[in-house]
Amino acid sequence: MADGQSIPCFDFDKQKLQGYINKLNEPKVLIIGDMGIDEMVYGETERISREAPVLILRHSNTKIILGQAANAAHNLSTINGGKVSAIGLYGDDYYGPMLLDAFNKAGISTEYMVKDEGRPTTVKSRISGSSFHSVTQQVVRIDRLNQHAPSLEVENELIKSIEKAVPLHDAVILSDYNCGLLTDRVIQETVQLCKMHDKILVADVQKDMHRYKGVYALTPNQPDSEKAVGYFIRDKKTLDKAGTDILNITDAQVLLLTRGGDGMAVFEKGKIEHTDVPVFNKTSVFDVTGAGDTVVASFTLALAAGAEPKYAAIIGNIAASIVIRSFGCATTSIEEILKNLNKLDMDNYTIKA
Repeated sequence: MADGQSIPCFDFDKQKLQGYINKLNEPKVLIIGDMGIDEMVYGETERISREAPVLILRHSNTKIILGQAANAAHNLSTINGGKVSAIGLYGDDYYGPMLLDAFNKAGISTEYMVKDEGRPTTVKSRISGSSFHSVTQQVVRIDRLNQHAPSLEVENELIKSIEKAVPLHDAVILSDYNCGLLTDRVIQETVQLCKMHDKILVADVQKDMHRYKGVYALTPNQPDSEKAVGYFIRDKKTLDKAGTDILNITDAQVLLLTRGGDGMAVFEKGKIEHTDVPVFNKTSVFDVTGAGDTVVASFTLALAAGAEPKYAAIIGNIAASIVIRSFGCATTSIEEILKNLNKLDMDNYTIKA
């Protein structure tokens, strides 16, 4: 196919798609990963300090937002009405109870969370200032985190929580933000338990995809996929090769490769051709922060509700098109997804090979 040639988006049944969306609130999902808080601190600029050449801000308010894997958990909860449990680590510190409280307010079960006294609760504090004649701007970010693997004792507690929780949920997500929780043992135990109990297991990973061998599906972005295979994705040929190589590396059944402005590519083991899903509402992008978490949450819920991978990808794409219209980490709902589906004239969307 010549470069630039456009072909229609794949054929699909809109009623079938609506049916899957309406079932997104049925599956119970367990998410295992690097949980954290985004602490948003706001103030008004007063003057330059006499102590150092820095701004003095008069504090106005602070917002606590679920971040990292906890943002994916929040997305799950807003879509499926709180049928979500989280397994992650929190520290014996000021922010530990704050993380648990934010989970509870979002309707997410903390029954299986594990305290690790050897590490801080993961917090990213963003301090922003404004004045009467300027927009709010971030001044500095402070990260509190430990990227080392947990101790054997804490790892054993995590495994116990996973063993208890997996049988009680319909699908499981492994959300890796490189903060150490997802050790080889945690991954392998989760894979085996999901296979034993016939649960859908989706991995949202940034690197070391070979460690996730045996998961049902993966949802990496294109830059991370290129690092995994060792070459750039430049055209349909290299895209097809990358998808096949990642499926072989991980022995996964499905790969949802997110490509930014180029949409998504869905690969299924045993199928020669991949499916391209175009970007929806491309002109309404304000902030892509957390969009990947929205994709993995809605994609997993759709798979657990019985959707074929290409339908699950469309649902994830529509959900992402909603949250990128808001600043910061945002969430969506079944009602919003249906509303935005009905606004789209799918016949007008094309893909380029």
